[in-house]
Formats: sequence, C-alpha cells, structure tokens
Amino acid sequence: PQVNGPHSPDLSRSLSQLAEEVQKNNWPAELSSCLIGSCTNSSYEDMTKAASVARQAAEKGLKVKVPLLITPGSEQIYQTIRRDGLLDVFEKVGGKVLANACGPCIGQWKRLEISAGQRNSILTSYNRNFKGRNDANAETHAFIASPEMVVAFAFTGRLDENPLTIFSLQAPQGKQLPSEGFVFAQQGYETPSNSGKVIIDSESERLAFLQPFTAWKKGDFEKLSVLLKVKGKCTTDHISPAGKWLRYRGHLDKISENMFSGALNVFTGEIGTGKNMLSGEKENLNTLARTYKKSGKGWIAVGDTNYGEGSSREHAAMEPRYLGCRAVIARSFARIAETNLKQQGLLPLWFLDSGDYEKILADDAVTLLLGELQPNEPVYVHLSHADGSEETFPVRHTFTKEQLEWFKAGSSLEWIRGKNLQ
Repeated sequence: PQVNGPHSPDLSRSLSQLAEEVQKNNWPAELSSCLIGSCTNSSYEDMTKAASVARQAAEKGLKVKVPLLITPGSEQIYQTIRRDGLLDVFEKVGGKVLANACGPCIGQWKRLEISAGQRNSILTSYNRNFKGRNDANAETHAFIASPEMVVAFAFTGRLDENPLTIFSLQAPQGKQLPSEGFVFAQQGYETPSNSGKVIIDSESERLAFLQPFTAWKKGDFEKLSVLLKVKGKCTTDHISPAGKWLRYRGHLDKISENMFSGALNVFTGEIGTGKNMLSGEKENLNTLARTYKKSGKGWIAVGDTNYGEGSSREHAAMEPRYLGCRAVIARSFARIAETNLKQQGLLPLWFLDSGDYEKILADDAVTLLLGELQPNEPVYVHLSHADGSEETFPVRHTFTKEQLEWFKAGSSLEWIRGKNLQ
C-alpha cells in the first residue's frame, strides 16, 4: 500500500515508510478526518472493499477514532450500496455518508472543527491534494491512499500508526459488479417542457449567458505582452481555484477574477501579481489582464513543467481566453489542460529547448509567427526585448488537423456551430 502527499499527488512512499517521514517532516501525525469517494475511487467495487474493512472492524467492536466521511460516486452508486446494506456497515462504525457530489474533494467543505490556518492532517481517496484544495486551508496536510486503507486509518486515527500491524484483519474483498445489478434511480429528474426560454437576471453574479469566442483576425498574435512566467507547479487550482469560487462557475466574467491567483510569477516573485507594462505598476493578474484586454493588447502566459496538472476544469482555459490570452508556452502540459486550451481557441505551445523558458523577459513584446500552422510543423516565437535586441526560437504544437479547425474558428464550440449552420 502507498500513501501520497501532502500537497502533491506524486509525493509517494510505501505504508511502512510513512511513520518515519511523518516524524522527519514534522507533519501532524493525528488525523482530523478520513474521507473516501467523490468522483474518484468511488465505484461499487471501491465501496465494497472499503465496507469489507469496516465490516471486519465492526465485528471486533471497533468504532472510528476520527470522522469518516463517505461520498458515493453517483446517485446510482448511492442507491445500489444503500440497497445492498453497505451504508449500514459504514454508519455502524461511525461513518457519515454525504451527498453524491464533489463535496470536500473540490473545496465544498465548510469545516467547523478546524479554524483557518490550523495545522492538521487528513487522509482521502481523492485524486488531488494540492494546498487549500479540500477546505481552503493551506495548513491542511492532505494525504491520499486507497479507499480501504483510508477506512483502516480511520480506526487508528494517526498517520504514524500502521493499521496493518495493529489490526488482524483479512485482506479486503470487493465485488466489481453488484449481484442484483445496479439501481437505476430517477429521483430528481424532471422531464423538460420544451417550451419557454431561459431568463437570467442581469444583476446576477452567479449566472450569465456565455458569449461565443470570435475567430482570430490578422494582427492578433503580434506584439503581445507577457502576463506572467510561472515558476514551478501550476495546477488548475493555481490557474482557477475552486472552493468559494465555484458559486460563480456559471458567470465567466465573475469567476475570471480568480485567474492565476495561485500562480507564482517569476517576474514579481509573488503569487497572483504581475507588472503592468503600460503603467509600470504592480497589479493582480486578473486586473492586469483586463487592462490589457481593454487597451486591445493581447498577452501570453509562460508555464513551467506539467502546466495545468489537476482536474479537468475548463475554467482554467476559458478564463485566459476570455481575458485576452493568445497562447500559453510551457515546458510541458498536462494532457487534459492542453486539450482544453485548444478547445477554447488558444495556442498551447511547447518549448523545443527547455532553456528558452529563460529567454522570455517581463517587458518583452512577443510575436508568434504561425505561418500556415500545419500539424507537426513548428511555430516561431519572436522576442523584442526592451533593450532593443531581438531573438527568435522555435516551439512545437500538438494540434491535429481537426483541432486546427477549432483554432481557426475561434473555439471548438464555434467550429461546431459553424458546421451545424452549414
């Protein structure tokens, strides 16, 4: 068994090494909560394995020592495990079943027992554990393990106590599919009336009609400003944080106020700020992007390795596009983030030479020489430095022929609309 974290899903060690690392790094050893489910590790098989551990513990008269929160992966999973008695198993040992939603995984977790800034550790079976993701508290040390191991740790209540050496439980058994089939529930479904129209209050901060992104025109990729150059990890949580911002996910202008608010900018040495090349003032990146957009000036963002790691959050691509971004140039991209940028009509470009990352300066004017922009053909980045010097270097893209049609149309949505009109 492995336990990953804190603060990154790729920081991993075996269970036998965990206690030593907890002590060495002075991480809080006592767990404040254990959580399983959400969209990841919440299948019927996952739930039966976790319940297998809970059932054995219940037979020994054990109760969880810390809150154990269970989030089924869907209404279908919830209704099926309810029918099959798994909910009763979890509740018997002190577990609490939540609504089948993103919940604590993506920041929709209002914790009353932990105050802001309080150091604590949690163990989850979620897919991500970046700082502040689960509860908006950067001092929550989030670790990741399999659902069955998370449940086992709920009975020890501590990261430095290995449940495999404390309890004499059999290896958890799970069922890939329910023997009686899944429950196909229709609760909450309302048949569309196919009449009327959508009306949104013009004063709403929660909802707004989404305006199409228009096709690019000549000159849109010339003399661009550099909004920021990211240093280190830049996940979707750094580009477009969740938590309190999720209330605005239906209002692109409002949620764009969080754009790059968690990103560390090389040029300022700070998180979420950049230098306005028009005024010389330092501003938060959202405000700066709006200033450039209002003046008709496009901009680029420069990323480090694995740009966009994290969730499949489209807002991390929609917000830059909405606020005037033309391209993101990075040492490497997370796969889904790169595709999302393409779908919104942006250019995700890879440095051919990783060292070219260092060449881009805060006060550069950047022109992207796209040429005919064909699959497998390079793009050239031309830098005009403030001292009058210039240099050009190649970058690559991974657009397919069809994806290039998205770009030419302005976005994949506009490409689809155009096809339908034909």
